[in-house]
Amino acid sequence: MKKITIAAAVLIAGTAVTAFAHGGATGIVKERMDAMLAMGKAIKTVAPMMRGETAYDAETVGDAARLFQQHAGESMTKLFPEGTGGMPSEAKDEVWTDWDRFATLASQLEEYSEGLERAADNGLGGMGGNTSTDGASMMGGGSMMGSDTTMMGGGGMMDAAAIAEMPAAAAFAMTTQVCSACHERFRAEED
Repeated sequence: MKKITIAAAVLIAGTAVTAFAHGGATGIVKERMDAMLAMGKAIKTVAPMMRGETAYDAETVGDAARLFQQHAGESMTKLFPEGTGGMPSEAKDEVWTDWDRFATLASQLEEYSEGLERAADNGLGGMGGNTSTDGASMMGGGSMMGSDTTMMGGGGMMDAAAIAEMPAAAAFAMTTQVCSACHERFRAEED
């Protein structure tokens, strides 16, 4: 549960900052900021369900997952052509200097959000409320998104079919962990 709360809080706070930063953005930079803002709003809608604070609604979770898919993978990477960094963009130079990792995260978001969409009908599976949704412990230890020796960095990525078998709360946690991993590595922090 703590991982969902932390990931959601980081993404929600980022959404507020992003909305403010949009003031000077134009063109493709604004397009990608708008996409990130839309995904952040979807997370803000779904996170309370995953924490057991609001009623679970599989249709809303599925809608959020489809929105993530719409903005993930190649749809995301095409919004980051070289030369589009710098203010007002929040993208770090690492997007372009570590393109393979960035593209992998974009693809992973697409795959995981497809799994989340398929898992939406599974419900929370007893994972809402105060119960932990630590995806890493479900998968046999270690952070899935953190270091280069984990599932995210050095090992294989789970596919949508495997994620579809999980409770929606676990699938949501995995999906938002991809967002957090990408933001941590590739998004500039506000001063």
